[in-house]
Amino acid sequence: MIISKIIGSGSCLPDRVIPNSHFDYLVENADEWIFSRTGIRERRFAHADQATSDLATIAARNALENAGIDASELDCIVIGTSTPDMSLPSTACIVQENIAAKNAFAFDVNAVCSSFVYALEIADNFIKCGKYKTVMAIGADVYSRILDFNDKNSCPLFGDGAGAAILTSGGSSELGIQHTYMRSDGKGWQLIQVPSSGSRKPITPETIDARDIYFQMAGKQVYIFATDVIPDIIESLCAKAGIKPSDLDYIIPHQANIRMIDFISKKCGFPKEQFLINLDRCGNTSAASVALVLDENLRNGTIKPGNLVLTMAFGGGLTWGGLLVRF
Repeated sequence: MIISKIIGSGSCLPDRVIPNSHFDYLVENADEWIFSRTGIRERRFAHADQATSDLATIAARNALENAGIDASELDCIVIGTSTPDMSLPSTACIVQENIAAKNAFAFDVNAVCSSFVYALEIADNFIKCGKYKTVMAIGADVYSRILDFNDKNSCPLFGDGAGAAILTSGGSSELGIQHTYMRSDGKGWQLIQVPSSGSRKPITPETIDARDIYFQMAGKQVYIFATDVIPDIIESLCAKAGIKPSDLDYIIPHQANIRMIDFISKKCGFPKEQFLINLDRCGNTSAASVALVLDENLRNGTIKPGNLVLTMAFGGGLTWGGLLVRF
């Protein structure tokens, strides 16, 4: 059986730091108000001339350098994003051109905040089928372009960024992606959406005035959904592997809200210090969330050879899923 492994990772965070105090116009003492509810202190916003493909390109180049391979060795590029450069063509094709991956085919996948774990699932299966050898999965989003900056309950939550991982064959029962678990539930599609952004409700002066061109989320319902499915991801992946959560070295959760992570830590009995987190510095970077934390902790040596790491995410759709990876 062919098993895929991660041979390199990379990331990109814009250098424009947005502290909580930026939102003082929305709420008094924004820093304390936001931090106490989310665990976020600051986030990064892309510059006006930076699109999703620009961040993804930097992350991709960093991953190639980390893996020690040339872009021409890539068979496929999968970008997970819900903020593409434009509705067409795919952002992945733009990144392919930018990095000169002349032998790859490229496409996007949109599972909102779950997009990177979905992209990893696709990359893993492409390799397992034996048809492709080297696949790059990227999670990238620029949510600062779709936020309603009059909505104090959503706009302080998000930041921009991109992360990439390169997978290839050569894994084993002791190395690589061991198990995956992906789910969706379309009954909840209305809970997270940008109503006027496509063919159902095209952008018009009326939808602009109604602010339907911006991100909308039913926060309480999403919290209930997340705290239900996150334990499901952990329990299902551990059951597939025949292990207990205590056998994991680390969990990389979607970086949405520290309260969710506290709740899951208590519910699953998994130490909070073994959740790898950048939420305080980056906010919710949507599709980039898991990818950014993965790259940071591989590069700083927190994740060591032999470690068993569970990565997981949830997002609009509704979507959720995770992967169990041995490094």
